Amino acid sequence: MNVYELIKKKRDGRELSAEEINFLVSGFVDGRIPDYQMTAFLMAVYFKGMRIQESCDLTTAMVASGETVDLSKINGFNIDKHSTGGVGDTTTLVLAPLVAASGGIVAKMSGRELGHTGGTVDKLESIPGMQVELLKEKFIDIVNDIHVSLIAQTARLAPADKKIYALRNVTATVDSIPLIASSIMSKKLAAGADGIVLDVKTGAGAFMQEYEDAVELAKTMVYIGECAGKKVVALITGMEQPLGNAIGNAIEIKEAIETLKGNGPRDLVDLVLELGSMMLVAAGIESSPSAARRTLQKNIAQKKGLEKLAQLVAAQGGNPEVIENPGLLPQPKTKIEIKAGAAGFIEKMNALEIGMASRILGAGRKTKTEPIDLSIGILLKKKIGDRVEKGEPLAIFYSDGNKHKIDPAKARFLSACTIGDRRVDPPRLFYAKVSANTVEEFNPS
Repeated sequence: MNVYELIKKKRDGRELSAEEINFLVSGFVDGRIPDYQMTAFLMAVYFKGMRIQESCDLTTAMVASGETVDLSKINGFNIDKHSTGGVGDTTTLVLAPLVAASGGIVAKMSGRELGHTGGTVDKLESIPGMQVELLKEKFIDIVNDIHVSLIAQTARLAPADKKIYALRNVTATVDSIPLIASSIMSKKLAAGADGIVLDVKTGAGAFMQEYEDAVELAKTMVYIGECAGKKVVALITGMEQPLGNAIGNAIEIKEAIETLKGNGPRDLVDLVLELGSMMLVAAGIESSPSAARRTLQKNIAQKKGLEKLAQLVAAQGGNPEVIENPGLLPQPKTKIEIKAGAAGFIEKMNALEIGMASRILGAGRKTKTEPIDLSIGILLKKKIGDRVEKGEPLAIFYSDGNKHKIDPAKARFLSACTIGDRRVDPPRLFYAKVSANTVEEFNPS
């Protein structure tokens, strides 16, 4: 095959075959195809798009570029959940143990912080002794024993994605739905789950800020999963403001614990119940979403999800005493109240900007290898629709006391918050469910 001809073919909007796509991906990974030619191909995809079968074939080629995880020794249907990223997205920390306590099996590989979004693995490492780098055999043993394990994703999964993403990141080709869908699904399929529930975010704090783009991404990922013989469904959810009240690492572990005790923020609880219901139905544990929701609610009320979290922590070397004593988690040097400059109602809280404020404060990385201060974060005291008085705290910064971080983070946070004279409703949390054949939109009310 001729690389030049394949680039030209895609530039002209024509469909590539599975063999042609595999030739490009494998050639790029092993060094036969140089960066400049792959860049030209990615740019052609960015402008001309891909037909759905091409997206499936691209994903398959990326999965084949590395190792795949064989989870066939897990006793039962393994259901995974993936979020496209958000701010204060504590969901997995609550959802995984709760679904496991409700009869599901969750063997999940998670990532680290990316951009303004936090990483589940970083959050788990806030727990003293918690091990997230486990051998596959240990991972499977834990899942078979307690039905849940959360570990770090190995770099050996879909190495083509890592290499292609690095190129996309410096060539302005990140925002391409076929490329995003293939990137996400290549890692999910290589990780070996039997079924996947996708949480596709839309809004100011999401990578897909427009609802129509989120729908297209969800449909593409569901189709790719179906092509691979997996059961995949998606939920499109809002990210106009941060989810829950905690943004950071240790601070989100504490919020997850409180949620499993029955004291969680309403939006986080609602999202966990919706995603958890979808997971239990997809896995065949429950026959309907309403029955699944009742089971999940019961297991929050009876602290079964909390017990499962303690089992998970202990199984992976962590100190389960943090469940009863969150003070054992990393603690900040100082806590700073960020006060409202005027009285009124919170009209906007830009999730992206608040995520960036948390990152500036020290809860995220500037470089891939930079360590994170796990004690740092932001605790929201007010959200959209709330009444606030002048001088009343909008948030509390958990800080290391460094003024050079605090001042710009404070400015970024305050610029993200709009206080007005009129009460507004909280932004929508649920937009639609996407399956292989349908897009079922939620009532806006």
